[in-house]
Parts: sequence; structure tokens; C-alpha cells
Amino acid sequence: MSDSKRKIALVTGASRGIGRSIATSLAKHGAFVIINFSSSPDAANETLAAIREVGGDGELMQFPVQDSAAVDKAFDEIKTKHGQLDILVNNAGISRDGLLLRMKDEDWTQTLAVNLQGAFFCGRAAAKLMLKSRWGRIINISSVVGEMGNAGQVPYVASKAGLIGMTKAMAKELASRNITVNAVAPGFIETDMTAALDEKVRAEHMKAIPVGRYGHAEEVAELVSFLCSDSAAYITGQTVGINGGMYM
Repeated sequence: MSDSKRKIALVTGASRGIGRSIATSLAKHGAFVIINFSSSPDAANETLAAIREVGGDGELMQFPVQDSAAVDKAFDEIKTKHGQLDILVNNAGISRDGLLLRMKDEDWTQTLAVNLQGAFFCGRAAAKLMLKSRWGRIINISSVVGEMGNAGQVPYVASKAGLIGMTKAMAKELASRNITVNAVAPGFIETDMTAALDEKVRAEHMKAIPVGRYGHAEEVAELVSFLCSDSAAYITGQTVGINGGMYM
């Protein structure tokens, strides 16, 4: 990130896992981080504590990314309080897994609403602020399965693939104003969710990863921080995989 002025960053779904690591990394690199969460204030406060442990600072902001009116209100508050928004990381996501033939309508609509529609609402609101300052970084957190597909995850895969297409379109629209838009596509990352998997399932997944291990949330976070920096100013419209060689 540029050292000329302190950047204001918003990370959605930042109360745990990869989102928490991204928020902490951005703070470590000098940004003031707004921690978005939907329903876990205690976990969000733990993220804020982690940010302060690395010498950074931030604040909590609760709103559902899938609610257009709530998003616009939140971004108005950011503009009023901070005057700018320099970095947006669309990390908020849910997964409703199951076989296609058994998938309920609400599983599809809820997943697309949070993962894809939420990123659109936030990206649109962020772009309005970034266009005025003629500088910005938008990072959409996709997934390796959005590139390669995965059985039992039709809504999740569709939402993550959609983020990749949205990233390219947004990048073309915003590039002339010094706003870059990129996607990061993690593979299997050590989180609470993956830690809960059966050992046989973990072992099966491991066979597909050439480097022979799961990734760490901190590795994803450092990649995001790089893409938000001035050093990455010539990178836009890209999907950067971080998957240990699982998909090439």
C-alpha cells in the first residue's frame, strides 16, 4: 500500500477464518480496517483485537452484504466518518452443500445472494467512493472450485465462478480511474471449517494437492495485501490462484 496517506479498507465477513487474516494483514501493512460481520460480534471483536496486536487499528461495522439498502447505508456512514474508501475485500460467503437433485430453492438463492449479489452491492458502492479519489483496490475472494467445479456444491461453485466474471467486467470499467479489481481463488485452506472434516476426507483432498499440505489463511492474506499495494498497480482483471498446485 502507498505510504502517502493511510488507506481505509473494508473487509466483509471478517470475523473469522480467511477474512480475519486478511483484515489483520491489511492492518499490519498500514491500513485502517473496517471489520464487517453479520451475526458474530464476539468473533468480530476478536478480529479487532488481532489487528491491535500487530499495531494496527480498525472498527466494527455490522450489516448484511446481501441487503442493498443496508450496504448503501453502511457506505454512506464510511464516507461521512472517513471521507474515503480505498480498499474493498469481498470475502463474505456461505456454502449450502448437497447433491443437485436434492438442492432446495433457498439453498441456491441464499448462496448467490451472499456470495455474488453481496459482492456486487459492495463493489458498486465502493466504486462510487473510489472514483472520486481516483484510486482504489477491489479484491473478490473466489475459490479454486469456481475454476474447476466440484460435485455437491452447485450453488457455491456458481457463485464463485460468477465472481471471476464480475471481476473482469469491473476491472475493465474502472481501470482508467486507477482502480484495480482482482480475484483471489484459494484452494484448501486450514480454517475451522476444514479442521472439522473427517480425516479420511482430508486425506483424500491431500492427494489432489501437489505441494502436499493445506494452505494457511495468512498466505491468502499476504497475497491480498500485495494486490492492494502500489506494487500491484499493473495487475487488474486477474484471478490469482493460491491452491498448492491443485488447479493450474
